[in-house]
Amino acid sequence: MILNAIQSGEGPPVVILHGLFGAARNFGAIQRALASKYRIVALDMRNHGDSPHAADMRYEILASDVRETLQALGIEQVAIIGHSMGGKAAMAMALLWPALVGRLLISDIAPVPYHHDNTVFTAAMQAIPLTDELTRRHADVALAKAVPDPTLRPFLLQNLQFGTRPHWRIGLDEIAAAVPDLEGWIDLPGRYEGPSLFVTGANSDYVLPEHRAIIRSSFPNARFVAIKSAGHWVHADNPAGFLSVVEAFLHDWT
Repeated sequence: MILNAIQSGEGPPVVILHGLFGAARNFGAIQRALASKYRIVALDMRNHGDSPHAADMRYEILASDVRETLQALGIEQVAIIGHSMGGKAAMAMALLWPALVGRLLISDIAPVPYHHDNTVFTAAMQAIPLTDELTRRHADVALAKAVPDPTLRPFLLQNLQFGTRPHWRIGLDEIAAAVPDLEGWIDLPGRYEGPSLFVTGANSDYVLPEHRAIIRSSFPNARFVAIKSAGHWVHADNPAGFLSVVEAFLHDWT
């Protein structure tokens, strides 16, 4: 699958992969800041943003999408920044095709299974009646019981489009069916020996101390950085801190 790409800047190529329910545009501020030195390629993952929809969302498939898209763009090697779901896809690509990955920055995720509320979220989103009378406020109220976090609901509802008729821009049914794969992880063969940085939010519990040995078994050169005043959405919670870490990690990427 060829993914939708938002490109800017010139220089060594850097690919950005967003998380579940997100889109390439979520990294707009980071992309603009880095575009003065690098060719930034922010991708909409399958079933997200303006990319095509398809059923299979195993991480080796998501990684293959990224690889195929880079080949279509004539890019032979990249630095990859991946957040959450995008981070797992980036790790899969580094393990499957290490020569394609010059360096790897993973934001707040580990190569382990998780058990989150995404099944509840997708069911609540699917239950919203997409009638002509639907407004964003009504959709927010409809999600409130299943998604009590008032900061998370607008993030999910960014995918609800209003035009001739309300519709989900994302492949919601495909994502709902794939939640077990997206929350899971299948150990992939090989190791990625390149430079790897695992960035966490200091207030997040996604990457625990016991995950470090698991990470280093596949990414032996991994380093770890925690960014203060940030939870799971590190780049949104502390954009300046995240950008500073990214720039330092990329400073000698050529």
